[in-house]
Amino acid sequence: MKARRNKKQIPSFRKLIKTSKIKLENKLKNKQFKQQSTLKKYRKEQRKLRQAVKDAVSKKPIPLEDPREKRPGKRIEREEEEEEALPLDMMDEDDLQLMKDLGQRASFLTRDLSSSEPVHVKKRKHERIIDKYEKIPRTLQTAPEKELIHLLPIKDKSGIIPQTREKPVTDSNKDEEDQEAARELEEEIIEDPIRELTIEEHLIERKKKLQEKKMHIAALASAILSDPESNIKKLKELRSMLMEQDPDVAVTVRKLVIVSLMELFKDITPSYKIRPLTEAEKSTKIRKETQKLREFEEGLVSQYKFYLENLEQMVKDWKQRKLKKSNVVSLKAYKGLAEVAVKSLCELLVALPHFNFHNNIIVLIVPLMNDVSKSISEMCCEAVKKLFKQDKLGQASLGVIKVISGFVRGRNYEVRPEMLKTFLCLRIKEVEVKKDTEDINKPKKFMTFKEKRKTLSRMQRKWKKAEEKLERELREAEASESTEKKLKLHTETLNIVFVTYFRILKKAQRSPLLPAVLEGLAKFAHLINVEFFDDLLVVLHTLIESGDLSYQESLYCVQTAFHILSGQGDVLNIDPMKFYTHLYKTLFKLHAGATNEGVEIVLQCLDVMLTKRRKQVSQQRALAFIKRLCTLALHVLPNSSIGILATTRILMHTFPKTDLLLDSESQGSGVFLPELDEPEYCNAQNTALWELYALRRHYHPIVQKLAAHLIAGAPSEGSEALKPELSRRKVSNTR
Repeated sequence: MKARRNKKQIPSFRKLIKTSKIKLENKLKNKQFKQQSTLKKYRKEQRKLRQAVKDAVSKKPIPLEDPREKRPGKRIEREEEEEEALPLDMMDEDDLQLMKDLGQRASFLTRDLSSSEPVHVKKRKHERIIDKYEKIPRTLQTAPEKELIHLLPIKDKSGIIPQTREKPVTDSNKDEEDQEAARELEEEIIEDPIRELTIEEHLIERKKKLQEKKMHIAALASAILSDPESNIKKLKELRSMLMEQDPDVAVTVRKLVIVSLMELFKDITPSYKIRPLTEAEKSTKIRKETQKLREFEEGLVSQYKFYLENLEQMVKDWKQRKLKKSNVVSLKAYKGLAEVAVKSLCELLVALPHFNFHNNIIVLIVPLMNDVSKSISEMCCEAVKKLFKQDKLGQASLGVIKVISGFVRGRNYEVRPEMLKTFLCLRIKEVEVKKDTEDINKPKKFMTFKEKRKTLSRMQRKWKKAEEKLERELREAEASESTEKKLKLHTETLNIVFVTYFRILKKAQRSPLLPAVLEGLAKFAHLINVEFFDDLLVVLHTLIESGDLSYQESLYCVQTAFHILSGQGDVLNIDPMKFYTHLYKTLFKLHAGATNEGVEIVLQCLDVMLTKRRKQVSQQRALAFIKRLCTLALHVLPNSSIGILATTRILMHTFPKTDLLLDSESQGSGVFLPELDEPEYCNAQNTALWELYALRRHYHPIVQKLAAHLIAGAPSEGSEALKPELSRRKVSNTR
């Protein structure tokens, strides 16, 4: 039978939990007391051992005297036994040798008689005290013996447990060394104190640090630009400088790194979107060149993502205005960092609309368009306008329009008007979306095999196949988007724009967004579905009659109405006489103290109302507007007068019979009524353009030339004809 192993079972964790706290403390104290008593006993034994060794060393053994050697001046006394010593020749050799050995070993003379153990015993149960001392590790000599302080005992069920604590031992040598080191340090401090830098020295030191950082940034950027695929890892090193900790140059270095990274990404980013690899693509074996390209693309996308996150965090820190724990950058510097970050985001929004995370940039930029800071708001609005103007396909524009529409609706239409004015820069041409979907030339479809077999011969089918293959290759080589896809994107974009406009017209008619809405409707009104024309014209007329609009806003309403009627509204039988009446009645609100913006809108309205609708405009209406425009030219500034006279010239060419206003002797039935608001019934044919003679004596030379030109009947040839630089000048350019 195997012997049982007497192993003490280790208590489980659950059992330890059940044990009371007092019991555990008592067990711990008992264990400590046992260790202390063992240590005390061991120290007592060590003291005895040291004392015995000390005694043994102090008593040196006295060597035996040689009887043949006599020392002068000294008499050695001997105590001899009374018995006679045996002669040496009568002893055995073995006994003689033993006696000699005993004579040489005189330890019996110096032995401590208090010890009961014999000296020459070789085999003993216990080791000698000195041998036992020699076997003890010498590490105990370095550890100083600690004294114990007796505390009040603790009484337990098992009995009284004494309490002790070690007395702290102060090493005098160490104290002296520390004091000496402190004195030396004080002497060094006294000898070489830290000299405070002056402002000039501090600026020089900062300039030196900044120059080193600039050189480091330039070296990294040059290495990345020289070979992006091999040095893509240096992007991480450059991006780590966004966390510069030196308070002297932290803000400047971070700004430099932001701009440097932005320019780097603009240069090394490919002209396509990088998609993540599938599991099948990762598992397939590829060439080294392909693997290198994949690593470059993965590193580029990763660093680009982290860079955008850093920019977003800078903007958030500025918004929240919470000081960082590092306290390297002050709160005042947050705005400067945020402005540089926003500028970089705007540049990337415009430069990389095809690359990854473009939608994330849009989501960051759109709320900043409505920011309280005017500089940041204008910066973001200009970036969005630039994106709209250069976006040929319309994919990026659609993404921005969606986010702006959702943001405006989420803020309950309480946003800056500049956000909606960006819609005016949308690159949607009339030709692309004016026609119905059915009228647009659809992409050419290739013939099926059955159709070819029915209509073509064998040789013709062969040639047709080669031709279709060539067309496909050309289409892929051009990489041009089809008209159908472009039309779809533009239609979706305009639908979102019009939904935003109509909601504001319906719910927020007194909103400051109304001028931007009316201006946008005036530009895109010809693209609105015909079904909404009647309702929209009613809404516009109601807004004009309400009197809540400013003069400029009412002009936008008139312009929108006539844009609607000049496009698809040609098929509708609508008489916009009330809009003609409103414009004719309010023309004299323009004066020399008003801005030229109102004059510019008036001239645009007249172009849509009279020139483009020449077939629907009566002669009486044209005469009335020409007379009022000439009168208005006397009231406004010279640049506005030039635009008004140029429009009058165009109207006189468009309606040739209006030259009767230049003849002062012609008379008709009735009297001219200048105060009447109806242009059809004011009898403008009974007056003359006497204002032109006053304008011919104007102090501005171009106004004089235009007035003399109109008095002569606006001829295209002759001495009174205008020079090409004046005749080709745009009417709306009055500033």
